Amino acid sequence: MPISATVSAPLPVLGRDVRVPLADGSEVTYAALDYAASAPVLQRVWDEVAAYAPYYGSVHRGAGYLSRLSTELFENSRRTVAEFLGCRPDDQLVFTRSTTDSLNLLAAALPWRTRVFVFETEHHAALLPWGRRDDIEVSWLPAPRGPREAVDVLERALAAREPHGPALVCVTGASNVTGELWPVRELAAAAHAHGARIVLDAAQLAPHHPVHIGELDVDWVAFSGHKLYAPFGAGVLAGRADWLGEAEPYLAGGGASRRVVRDERGGVRVEWQQGAARHEAGSPNVIGAHAIAAACKALTEAGFDALVEREQALVARVRAELAGLPRVRVLSLFGDAAPRVGVISFVVAGWDSARFAAALSDGYGIGVRDGLFCAHPLVRVLLGRDPEECGGSLNAVRVSLGAGTPDEHVERFLRAVRELAG
Repeated sequence: MPISATVSAPLPVLGRDVRVPLADGSEVTYAALDYAASAPVLQRVWDEVAAYAPYYGSVHRGAGYLSRLSTELFENSRRTVAEFLGCRPDDQLVFTRSTTDSLNLLAAALPWRTRVFVFETEHHAALLPWGRRDDIEVSWLPAPRGPREAVDVLERALAAREPHGPALVCVTGASNVTGELWPVRELAAAAHAHGARIVLDAAQLAPHHPVHIGELDVDWVAFSGHKLYAPFGAGVLAGRADWLGEAEPYLAGGGASRRVVRDERGGVRVEWQQGAARHEAGSPNVIGAHAIAAACKALTEAGFDALVEREQALVARVRAELAGLPRVRVLSLFGDAAPRVGVISFVVAGWDSARFAAALSDGYGIGVRDGLFCAHPLVRVLLGRDPEECGGSLNAVRVSLGAGTPDEHVERFLRAVRELAG
């Protein structure tokens, strides 16, 4: 049955009227159903960026009017995003390039011999940064089959660690493969009970649900603008300032350095900045930061309750339809009843997923993702076999929705799946 017309309308996004060619020579309005990779840009975000663009200037670098205006805009964007995340008074917010960049920054700032605990179910951005330092020991936790099991696995691992030094837990808020929500508050409580800190990968959570650092009681949050309806390649790391303030700058250069002088041996001595500037070397991406702030304001003013209600109606519609197709298997770690965001991955018997995704594009003008979604260990657990043992062809299709998804695009996708896999 169609999605209820009483649920609120989608937010306006760029590209909603773009037409693309089909294999038969006709054209159709493009159905962007790959929000989990990069969400379309909110029209409001684009309008706010366009209004600022003529006034673009260097940030923290000049005395001219445009430079001062841009610096004020950059710092106001920092405050807007900090408010969106519910940052605590002593928290620090650093603008980065992406979630990946944010977590690599935190990895570089870890104290000597920190023990890191990561579930194998994480996106590569949260899975891979920690093992690049020889002094850091990484404990890979097995994929849990439910929220309670996730907490139990973590508690046992933390209790057994030796020596009892600094420790960090890294966990996703919502899976980029299954869309399932993770028990972040409970995991944070377990981490803190055992003297560890926790960083939340909110790349897939922040576009769909409120993320409040204080309420979740996490130490850091990382997310990307391009998944939050904001272009221009900026990201965020927000949270406790102590480890960041004690670490060497993530990048060395202008902006991160407060004072540089030659020493008597012919080298240079550097006094580094304190605060966020310590890890924001180079000319800041003021347009990227402004875009993220604009997206935060737009989502807040639209109201997450209404956005979540509409998205859940879309998710329920897609999952119910796919469940009725015998050749389709929807991938899930926590089970069908688990709460989730608008990310759904599936396989179709008799179809290679790359061919299926291409058929959706060529025959229906639908854009989805196929592959292992930069979460190879998790997808392999869900599929039950190692893709490399199957000639590399065993992968999945992912459809992902968001605040800008029209009902018609969902209905077109379901019609296409019925015709291809029914």
